[in-house]
Amino acid sequence: MAVETLVLDDDCETITGWGRTAPTLARVRRPRGHAEVADAVRSSGARGAIARGLGRAYGDAAQNAGGTVLDMTGLDRILAVDATAGLVVCEAGVSLHRLMEALLPLGRFLPVSPGTRYVTVGGAIGADVHGTNHLVSGSFGRHVTALELLTADGEIRTVLPGTPLFDATTGGMGLTGVILTATLRLPPVETSLMTVDTERAPDLDETMARLAAAGHRHHYSVARIDLLARGAATGRAVLTHGDHTPYDALPRRHRARRAPLAFRPVRLPAPPPYVPGGLLGRTTVGLLNELRYRAPRARTGGVRSLAAFLHPLDGIPHRNRIHGRAGSVPYQFVVPYGQEEALRRVVRRIADRRCPALGAVLQRFGAGGPGPLSFPLPGWTLALDLPAGLPGLGAFLDSLDEEVAGAGGRVYLARDSRVRPEALAAMYPRLGEFRALRAALDPRSALTSDLSRRLDL
Repeated sequence: MAVETLVLDDDCETITGWGRTAPTLARVRRPRGHAEVADAVRSSGARGAIARGLGRAYGDAAQNAGGTVLDMTGLDRILAVDATAGLVVCEAGVSLHRLMEALLPLGRFLPVSPGTRYVTVGGAIGADVHGTNHLVSGSFGRHVTALELLTADGEIRTVLPGTPLFDATTGGMGLTGVILTATLRLPPVETSLMTVDTERAPDLDETMARLAAAGHRHHYSVARIDLLARGAATGRAVLTHGDHTPYDALPRRHRARRAPLAFRPVRLPAPPPYVPGGLLGRTTVGLLNELRYRAPRARTGGVRSLAAFLHPLDGIPHRNRIHGRAGSVPYQFVVPYGQEEALRRVVRRIADRRCPALGAVLQRFGAGGPGPLSFPLPGWTLALDLPAGLPGLGAFLDSLDEEVAGAGGRVYLARDSRVRPEALAAMYPRLGEFRALRAALDPRSALTSDLSRRLDL
């Protein structure tokens, strides 16, 4: 499920992020081994190279205008699995989907899974992705025990947790080196099902109170929030809390008792290649939000498949088309605990502007990662998706950036396509540390991207 590309000649393609905005032209290399990766980096020229996985970064993190893009999906071997110890060694181009297929039958699962399983291991590390279990499990980098990293000088280094290079690579958006292999630590599971509690909250304060009350009682917790609701209903949400279902907890006649670790995600028909840009305007999104809020009943102990609970939108191929040809602009930020009023202001401003935000989710983060560009910090994170064609969207999001930065928060680079460099410096206080490490490691910027140029990383 890589993004669509337009082939212009033998090795040049127009590439976009998952949001399908700001396309740029680059030479695309598809290495099949470590030597080919090294050769591609050495021969990339003045505009450098950047690694790319399945294209799920929304913005320009895996684009490189006029340079080289390394499509790493050919390095997709699972090299070793130790189900007893809970370890897997794999190449960076392996998707999380494929790991689930391979590991679930062995009674192991990924420690962290973001909103889609169609990302590569290399991409998950480079963005230090998080899931709805961050409060309990942290982000992806916490569960990596070793990396093989090709740095700009052509050297392949074994990089271990606790070192500056490892920390900078987790969340470093591919700018410290090309990840070749990774060793991951895996938790055990007894089934491929989730036990889920569902509840509704009538407003933002109640949504936040219920998420806080859930605390560490559940492995996964998230609120799907209606950002078109206003007045007393501002911030109303449907909350889901989930835990991996033990085998003994399965209903006596449940079909999963015969194959408790089977992984069978449902696939729905793809949307048409062209979707009218106004199809998901305020009226349509408002109706969808109303249905989403009204439909579920409060329920305790429901059983769902892993895919339905963790990746409900992955069943729709090419779902990034639903905002039409203009594409979409995602926005995700986090503000620290103690800055709840800043979150309330942002939610009210989005609701008052009547932005047709789709798939908005609110959750709590636990401890942040050690990387200078790792996104999570202890606090509240809100993620939403907006049509790129909304009038005045850029200026509106710039003003939200100021609100977030003023509260000591930050935006997520893997979902960014437009933040200003000066705002980024206010959000990431260790940005200078990252720049210094990168300058020492790669003085000629052999590893570079549209994002790194835009933000002077």
